[in-house]
Formats: sequence, C-alpha cells, structure tokens
Amino acid sequence: MGWIIVYGVDLNSPYQRMNLNPKRHLGTTVGYSLTQAKMLNLWHLLMVVVLLHEGSKGTLVKLNNGGFEDVVIGINPGLPEDNKIINNIQDMVKEASSYLFKASEQRFYFKTIKIVIPSTWTSKPEYRRVTRESYDNADVIVAEPFLKYGDDPYTLQYGGCAKQGRYIHFTPNFMTNDSLRDFYGSRGKVLVHEWAHLRWGVFDEYNKDAPFYSTGGKKAEATRCSADITGQYIFQTSMGKTRKCKIVRETQLYEPGCQFIPNKKQKSPASIMYMQSLSSITQFCDKSSHNIKAPNMQNRMCSYRSTWEVIMNSTDFATSSPISTLPPEPTISLMQMRERTVCLVLDVSGSMSRNNRISRLKQAAELFILQIIEMGSWLGIVTSNNEATIKTDLQHIVNDSVRQSLTGYLPITASGGTNICDGVLTGFQVFLQKYTSTEGCEIVLLTDGEDTAVSSCFPKVRSSGSIIHTIALGPEAAKNLEKLAEMTGGLMFSVTDSLDSNGLIDAFSGISSGSGIISQQSIQLESKGETIGPMKWLDGTIIIDKTVGNDTFFLITWSAGKKAPGIFLTDPKGKKYTTTDFAVDNTNVRTARLKIPGTAKTGNWYYSILNTHTAAQVISITVTTRAASANVPPVTVKSYISSNSNNFPNPMIIYAEVTQGFLPVVDANVIATVESASGISSDLELFDNGLGADIIKHDGIYSRYFTSFKENGRYSIKVRVQGKDKTVRRTRRQSQAIYVPGYVDNGVIILNPPRPNTTVDENPNIGSFNRTTSGGSIVVTDVPTVIPSDVFPPSKITDLQVDFNDHEFFLTWTAPGDDYDSGKAERYEIKKSENPLELTDATFPKATSVNTSDLIPKDAGVKEFFWYKPENFSKKNAASVYFAIRAIDDNNNVGEVSNIAKVSLNLDVLPSTPTSFTTTAPKNSSSNTFTTTMIIVCLLVVISAIVLITIYTSRKPRNRRPETNI
Repeated sequence: MGWIIVYGVDLNSPYQRMNLNPKRHLGTTVGYSLTQAKMLNLWHLLMVVVLLHEGSKGTLVKLNNGGFEDVVIGINPGLPEDNKIINNIQDMVKEASSYLFKASEQRFYFKTIKIVIPSTWTSKPEYRRVTRESYDNADVIVAEPFLKYGDDPYTLQYGGCAKQGRYIHFTPNFMTNDSLRDFYGSRGKVLVHEWAHLRWGVFDEYNKDAPFYSTGGKKAEATRCSADITGQYIFQTSMGKTRKCKIVRETQLYEPGCQFIPNKKQKSPASIMYMQSLSSITQFCDKSSHNIKAPNMQNRMCSYRSTWEVIMNSTDFATSSPISTLPPEPTISLMQMRERTVCLVLDVSGSMSRNNRISRLKQAAELFILQIIEMGSWLGIVTSNNEATIKTDLQHIVNDSVRQSLTGYLPITASGGTNICDGVLTGFQVFLQKYTSTEGCEIVLLTDGEDTAVSSCFPKVRSSGSIIHTIALGPEAAKNLEKLAEMTGGLMFSVTDSLDSNGLIDAFSGISSGSGIISQQSIQLESKGETIGPMKWLDGTIIIDKTVGNDTFFLITWSAGKKAPGIFLTDPKGKKYTTTDFAVDNTNVRTARLKIPGTAKTGNWYYSILNTHTAAQVISITVTTRAASANVPPVTVKSYISSNSNNFPNPMIIYAEVTQGFLPVVDANVIATVESASGISSDLELFDNGLGADIIKHDGIYSRYFTSFKENGRYSIKVRVQGKDKTVRRTRRQSQAIYVPGYVDNGVIILNPPRPNTTVDENPNIGSFNRTTSGGSIVVTDVPTVIPSDVFPPSKITDLQVDFNDHEFFLTWTAPGDDYDSGKAERYEIKKSENPLELTDATFPKATSVNTSDLIPKDAGVKEFFWYKPENFSKKNAASVYFAIRAIDDNNNVGEVSNIAKVSLNLDVLPSTPTSFTTTAPKNSSSNTFTTTMIIVCLLVVISAIVLITIYTSRKPRNRRPETNI
C-alpha cells in the first residue's frame, strides 16, 4: 500500500478562483458506463460530428477536392487605404497555397480567396460587391490591434484540440513591412502556420513560458518539435556580448534569459507549428518526429498527439485524398463593402394576432428602425400572409425623419395564412428595384406560422447571394425555417410568447452590420422584463461607461392598458426625466421612448417604473447606445453556441467573448439565460477560468456546458455581462507564429532585435459597465419524454499538476461535477507511467493505477490535493513520470482523461518502505510522525541550550569601566 493525503479547498470564492491555472484543454464526450470504456473512441467520433462547427460560426469556407474555397480575408475599415496591403495579401496566398500543398502531402491547397475591401476605400471597377462575405465573418483579418503590442500574427482559438478557431489576425505592418520576414519568416509560411490553428485546431510546439525542459544528467533542451532542430544556447550579457547558457542546479533547466538560437541550415523538415521560418521546414510533426517530452501547448491540449495526427483525424482529411498534379494558383476576388441594404419581411398571418404578437412585432421592429440599423443604410418593408405585399420600397436612412417615417409602414393587424417563400421572393423584388442583383442584400424574416412549402424556394435563396436572418416566434414556427439562415450565412433567433424575456426586442437588437465599423453599431446595455403587480415598481441601474454614450436610447414597454406607467429616470448628475419627457405611444403598441441628445453622461443612471395599471402586467426596459468615440473601441460582447443544432444527450457549450478592441476583458460577471420553446428558462454563469468548457484562463472568452434540456425544439440564448470596478483588460495570449530571436549561420550568431514589449497601458482598469446580447438559438432533438436522471459524465479535468518533493508526489486539480461541471463526481481514477502515450483515452485503462480508495471527490470547483508515496520506486536523476486522472459519477458515466501532467525527479533512490497514513489536513501539518517528532526534539534541545547560556551569562562576573561604571 502507498499512502495518500487528501485536502479540499473551496474555489467558489472569488479569491480562490483567481488562482486557477490557465491553458487547460477540455474536450467533449457523451457519457458511457465503466464497462463500455472501449467505446470511447466511437463516442469521440460522434462528438466530432455533432460539434463539427464549434468555433467556426460565420465561416463560409468549403473544401472541394482538396481546395479550400471561399476563404474570406477582411481588411479593417479603420485602416488608411494602402494598395500594398491588397497586393501582399495576394502574394501571401499564392505562396501559402503551394507551401500547404507540400506540407499536407499533396492533399490541400487554397482554391478561391475573397478579399473584402472597406467601403471607406476608393471604389474601383475590378471591385465586386460583397455577397455573403463581411469583415465580421472573415477567416483572416488585417487590423491594427487596439493598444499596439507588436505584430505577432495569431489565431483566436477557444474550442480546444481539433476544434476550429474564430479568425487569424495580421497587422498592417506585418503585411507591408518586409523586414519582419527576418523575425517570422515569409508571409505565406506564416499563413499556413496560422491556418493549421484555425482550420484543424492544433497548437504551438514552442512555449514562451516554458522554453526548456530537463532531459536528465544536468542537461536541458529547447521546447520544440522536432527535437532534431539544432542550434546554440546563448545568454546575452548587459555588455551586448554572448556566452553559453548555464544549467541551474535546482531546476535542471537553463538560466533565465537563455535563448535557443537555431542553425539557419537544418536537416530536419519539421515542424511548421514550431518554426516555419526555417528554410528546411516543410512538414508538420508526425508520430515519428513528434517530441513528446516538450512542455508545449500541442502536447498539453492534444494529449501528446502530433499536429499531423490531429490533422489526419479531421473531417477534411477523411473527405480528401492525395492530388497527383500540381494545383492551380488561387483565384482571388477583390470585393468591396457597400451601403447596407435590408428588407424586413414580416408575417401578418392570423396567428400573429394571438398572445399580443403583432404589437410586440411593432415594438421590436420600431426599435430596429429607429436605433439599430446604421445611418446610411437602405431599408424596405414587406408584409406576408397568404401573399406578400410591399409596404415600402427601399428608403435611404440619412436622418431621424426618415427613420420615423419608416415606422409608419409597420403592420398593426394580422389575418390570413402563412406563405414564407412568397414573402422572401417579394423581398428580393424590393432589392431588384434598385440593384441589378440581390447579392449582398439582407432579409430579416419573422414568422410564427407553419409552412410545409418553405423548401420550395431553397434553390432560389441559395443562388440569390442574399443573407437571410430568421426570427422564429412562438412554438409553431416552421420547423425548417433555420435552413434559410444556414444556407445564406444569416443569424437565427427564436422567441417565445413569454413577455418577461423581452426576446423579440433582443432578436432585432442583435441584427447589426458586419462592416467592422464598430462606432456605427448599436450596443445593447440593458434588456429586462418582469411581471409587476399593481402599484409596484421595476427598479434598476444602467451604467454608461466611458467607452459608450452616443445616441443613447431608452425604450419602455408594457403589456396592458393604454396609459403609460410612471417612469422616473435620474442621470449621474442628478438630472431627472419623467414620463412627460418620453415619446409615448398610447395605442396597442404601448411604448415610451427617450433619446438622450449628444453623449450621455458617464456613470450610474437609476430608473424606477411604477405599474399604475389596476392589474399586474409585464414591464420591460431596453437601453441601447453607441461608441463614445470613433478612436476608442467600446467594450463589446459576442455570444456563440457550439452548434446550431444538438442531439440529446450531447451538451451545448455557450461562449461569450468580452473585449475592448482586441484585448480581453476579464473578471466580469457573465450570465447566460437559456429559454426553451415553452418559456422555461435557466440561468448559467459562464467562466473565464481555464476550467470545464473554458480552455484558456483570462482570454476574455467565458464559457460553460449547458445540459438542462427539458424538451425538444428551439432554445434561445441571452447573455448579460456586468463589469465591476476591478474589471480589467489584459494582453491576449494566443496561438501565434514564433518571433525568432536570431540564427546561427556557419557558426556565426546573428541576433534579431529584441521582440517589442507586449504590455498594455499603465491603467488597464476599465471600471463598471453593463452589456446584454442575444446568443441566437439552437434546435434540440431526441430529448425523451421522461428525461433520464443521469446521462452526462463528469467533465474532463484540465488543470492537473504534479510536483515531486521529499520522496512523494503531490497532485493538484480542480474537481469536476457529476454532470460535466455541475454537482459532484463519485470517484477518481489516477494512472501513472513513464510514457505519456500510455495515458491517452485509448490506453488509460491499461496504465499503472494509483491507489485512490480514500480519495473522495469534492463539489465541482473545489481544489483537490493528493499526496502519493509509491512502493519500491526508484529513478535516475531528473527522469520523468507522467500522471493522468479521470472522474466517474454515481451512474458509472466516465469522464474524459485529463491533461497529462509531467514531473521530473531530482533524486537517486527513494526508500522502498512506505508509511501508510491518511488525513484531511494540509501536507505541512503532519505528513510523517517520525520527522515531526525529531523536529520537536531538536527544537527543545535548541531552546534548552539558549536558556542555559542566558542563565550562565547573566551570572558571570563582568569587568566594569571606571569612567562609565559599565
């Protein structure tokens, strides 16, 4: 028997959560019984299929016979016009295509590329109008990051290993400054490096935080793949000279400040995910060349699989084959953003008269017209029942008078049947009255009715080049309505008849332009609805932070009676607004609107709304605004879902990206509200702690598993974010191309200039703020009538760490839950090995077990500590041991194997006779009775000696000096 010590600490307090470890990968898998462990790989395959589009929402990329089509590269509209950017993008893509073809063993290349040019740049005849492309859904963006912190190309990843990322970010300086090639390599090679991050979810094979690892015998190596990359380890002195690095005895690693300088000429062809800048690098690390000892993100996130193994396991690889001939050069299209053109296609069938739907439609559409759609846009309106009617052709929104006149075309009555296709095709006719094509135009389609003939217009919709955003109102809306959004790259929303959720207003508020001009886009600060009793109050606070305040708009709605409730609003300076200051619509629409002139004052705005009606009614408040300055990006929130559809019992992952410019905002409180088709809602707090569904701590992406499915049908998601005084922004750490410190050329060390500092400003605190956004909707199927009590496994443990000291191993991790990250698991399995490949999902059951019989799991979010002293264990100095763990719940649902933790041993021989002992106290309280006893004895001896010396000294006669008598 070995011996263990177990100790739990509650991590649910904000202070403990701040110390959670970052950068931990969490995969997803459905539950399976312990006896079905051999089925794990099959379940993984299932989850890959179900969550195939995780993290790739918005991308238009298709793979066709090995060629990537419709890759969108967007240029930020804030950049000054520079044709060199466009020319260098074209050169980069051409180089990258041939490099990717060779690196992928002749399987993949770039076939068609679309460069989206800002509308603020000069129009040219060769620039086509964009269709479904936009800056916001681009796969690659060229933009100057807010608060310049270097030109490192990077990819925003948050879905874990083998999951697609959001976008690749190049700076304009990277695209135009040829001297940067010495630091990163050619642009084409860098694009392939980043494309592997984006498309296949692989990670970097270097590690700036752990640049070296010990190999034993007082030797260390650079963190790299492959280990065959050669070079010199040098330390640059303050005098500018260099010397060989020294090994630190305590760590068995090179001293801080040591750099690995690669030889310019190499024999090894791998790897692109380490240092693509080397001329010899033409391959990804595969199983034969992969360095499993390197403490890099690829090993940590992908369970020690090589990058090529991950790529080989992708859907792209499975649906492709080697190409025998050289591929053609990429076809590159230059496309330009134009003015936004939108048509509202609104269902006015008889069912819209139920549940106050037609009035709610007018409330929400009115807000869209008055506040959401950007100035300079074109807008038309179509109503549809048995047949469609054009209420108004496209009108150019150039002032508030045009906005107000457009609201007069909104419907107020409903009758007849539902004909979705007629409404859509009539919307196309509205576009064709102004343009020769429907390409690049948008339809906002709202319907509450069933229509079995929706699919009849799918071919025309697919070929139209238009974007259709769908809003499904109520439980009877056409089942395949979302197909229209899916095939056109549009947004999809679902709204229930529950008034408390304010869902219809939220849906219209979420349909903003994808132009990338953030200063023009509406930002929702508040969306709140509650049932308020007679003569009762709805109270709250709206925070106008320093990044917003222009065009601030308050909208109050109520559900009963024509008389407006009592409205009392106070700004931060004490100025008061009442009902008489609002524009009140006392018809069946029941709205009161207030627009604050100029820029709203920064601070807390307090509101109190009194229900003066004789019965209870739903009162809601919506507040929207815009950026305070075009030069300072506002804090924004974007919400995503792991998939647009889901089959029970697979989990859904909800993401919320909170940023200011490109910098993450951390320490915010983020709550997602998930509402089913029947109006059942659940609140879920999202975390940015590197645990559970969240893979990287403090990257501004908050996430969480959702498993509380109650019924089949549509589920809507709404995200609320509140920043507190301590809320700060940080420099984002992403998957990025390595900055090469220099080269060794024929024995001569040639150093590059030091990499620019990546610090943010000295006062990163952005203070308090409010944000609300719609996360769209998801369709869930296969939920049984009687929901099983426990079908979800514990989540994967992603922060396992191990240390070795005093002949024992010390393991720490954060407890998962019974259902992913909720509840409490039943037990743990811990395995160890000298080879990390023996601790993967497939090999974990056969690995050497660690005795965990006395290890009782704590609640999810609690830190676990585990001391383990093995029997008959001896290792050579600095040899390595690997550990992994998984959790099992009380229904034998088995969680995925954790990250694999490594520890190096700095000892010769361990004692072979262990002592058994179990306690719930920390290790330093009493881990070895003999040791503790000896310490106490020694202390007593020392104290006794001090006492005796003191007594002796005090009694010894002293010679006094006559002049002082001392």
